Amino acid sequence: MALVVTGAFIGSFGAVLLKAGAGRLARSVRSVITNWPLGLGVFLYALSSVFFVLANTKGELTILYPLVSLGYLWTLLWARLFFNEPLTKFKFLGIGLILVGVCFLKLSSG
Repeated sequence: MALVVTGAFIGSFGAVLLKAGAGRLARSVRSVITNWPLGLGVFLYALSSVFFVLANTKGELTILYPLVSLGYLWTLLWARLFFNEPLTKFKFLGIGLILVGVCFLKLSSG
């Protein structure tokens, strides 16, 4: 479970960097190749997948895969911090529902 949570955390930074890189894109191949935030974002997403694959060698997919959704919690915080995106009651409600779901899954794993 720790591997998946770590992967979700790393993947949330990947999402932030993909957004930052997307803001720098132009209509040229060069803008994609020289766009370090975009490249680093892709790398972090790939790295988070490595953590997920490693976790799947020892855990139950039905428990581990929903833990990936914890990345949304981190992404919400990073979006506020780095892009000044608003935190609304519906965003908090969505995150709350995710956390409740993860708790139910943990309880069901015994």
